[in-house]
Amino acid sequence: MEPPTEIEPGRGLLDGIRIVDFSRVLAGPYCSALMGDLGAEVIKVEPPQGDDQRLMGVVREGESVNFALLNRGKKSVCLDLKDPEGLEAARRLAATADVVIENFRPGVAARLGIAHHDLRAVKPDLIYCSISGFGQKGPLAARPSYDVIAQAMSGLMSITGAADGPPMLVGDAVGDVSAGIFAAFGIAVALFHRARSGEGQYLDVAMLDSLLAMMPTALSRYQGQGEAPARCGNRHPLTEPFGAYAASDGHFIVAVANNALFGRLCEAIGRPDWARDPRFASVQSRTANRAELAAGLEAWATTRSVAEVVEVLLAAKVPSSPIWDLGEAAESAHCAERGVFRPLKHEVFGALRAPEQPVHFAGRPRGLPARAPAQGADTEAVLRGVPGLDAEQIARLAGRNGKERQP
Repeated sequence: MEPPTEIEPGRGLLDGIRIVDFSRVLAGPYCSALMGDLGAEVIKVEPPQGDDQRLMGVVREGESVNFALLNRGKKSVCLDLKDPEGLEAARRLAATADVVIENFRPGVAARLGIAHHDLRAVKPDLIYCSISGFGQKGPLAARPSYDVIAQAMSGLMSITGAADGPPMLVGDAVGDVSAGIFAAFGIAVALFHRARSGEGQYLDVAMLDSLLAMMPTALSRYQGQGEAPARCGNRHPLTEPFGAYAASDGHFIVAVANNALFGRLCEAIGRPDWARDPRFASVQSRTANRAELAAGLEAWATTRSVAEVVEVLLAAKVPSSPIWDLGEAAESAHCAERGVFRPLKHEVFGALRAPEQPVHFAGRPRGLPARAPAQGADTEAVLRGVPGLDAEQIARLAGRNGKERQP
């Protein structure tokens, strides 16, 4: 079958969808960035002091790399939702949207006057997505949460780290990111459903739920063994050899998940006798005797470099790899060929690379993300297109942009 013809650049699959995004920092902005990559118009509504993310991470001349990457291609409208005129403008703006996203603590949106029932009362087919740490209902719902809290209470930290060490955080904000991904997935499903039925939706996405949904192996162990799984460091809990092992100049990864791969590994490292050894005859017996296997594998590997070990194992069709740092991964020829990052010009930081949403759609060119907006830069232009707001109101609202932002 011939692939579909490419469409013109700048028209993504979500072209024509308007998202009004009241969220801040990470989970919500990550969600709307993914959808913006696919062509949705994302209008970021910020308070007078701006999104906290504008001052997080590496900040130079008042500009944050974090903010630049997470808010690529969006428009910024600055409104004070505690001011009646700002609230009116926000509600009228939301009535022009297909999707509204917020990640306040449960109850805050209602107190501000932008809860789902407030907005769907004037736009019944609106898709409204709430993202929070623990969801909109349940005994923990009212608790404040950041990524570290979600990681801690989901069980993820309890299974991360060395067996004899303390619980460990995963190296990035996976609680926020997972919630953002599931929110984008849910919004896409809701848009599909609305196209067929005309119905709007209210989506409740929790960081805790999202992390639990991303641990199928650990949950299987818990239910199969009847007790919470423990940390096992860089080794797989269910099979051996599978994980990180030492070579002469560093560590490498090997992934042997079945008997056929184990046989190839045995031949490759000069231990064909292992394939006939009853201690190593099955996935379960290899796991029970992991110490002996690991010691034998490392006795072979520590006389060779990581590059030599990986070359030998790959030649035998055994899955293996070096362990790259982030720089090596980001600068790899493979990522360049895949277009994982897209060029993003920035007045302060120069050439940045945006981690565009990673799904390739056949025949659809990947976009060229626009820079993140200055705070409130689009207030006047966006509000001019909102029914019910007069020129005098718009001028007043636009004149308040960023007045309370701290350097």
